[in-house]
Amino acid sequence: MSKYRMRAAALLAAGAVAGGVTATALAATADDTTGTSGSAVAPDRPGGHGGPGGHGPGLDSAALAKALGVSEDEVKDAFDAVRDQLKPDDADRPAAGTAPTPPTEAERAEREAALAKALAEKLGVSEAKVTAALDEVRAAGAAERRQDLSDRLDEAVAAGTLSADDKASVLKAYDAGVLGGPR
Repeated sequence: MSKYRMRAAALLAAGAVAGGVTATALAATADDTTGTSGSAVAPDRPGGHGGPGGHGPGLDSAALAKALGVSEDEVKDAFDAVRDQLKPDDADRPAAGTAPTPPTEAERAEREAALAKALAEKLGVSEAKVTAALDEVRAAGAAERRQDLSDRLDEAVAAGTLSADDKASVLKAYDAGVLGGPR
């Protein structure tokens, strides 16, 4: 096999790994129950978003509770209490059979602020503290997901499926947000 074909095969393999990561991320968020982005509140499920007790994409109730200095039950109760409050109006939802439009950065920031404000009110802590805790928990989750991807890529490199350059390319794409990674 020529050097060009070997590199093309390796890049296709890297794409398959990246596609698997993207498919996993999409499948994990496909059953989101609120329709809001980024600050959605998903049902409690072991191993779901954020791990055991996760209550939203990238949100681990236990880690958020620890960061806020409250109990995990208080965090879960607060999420449950604000769930309906944070749902978009029916007018904001796409018509049946139409794909939803991703929110703009302004809409995303507005939703984040609404989540922080609602949780702060329910938990009796400052909005700034909730915002900082949400950012901290999300950053930790993103770092963990990146490390998991890196570990899987290391296995592929060790098995000879990918080269170290392929791994670096996939991680670069992930870091750039092309593969569902942080933006």
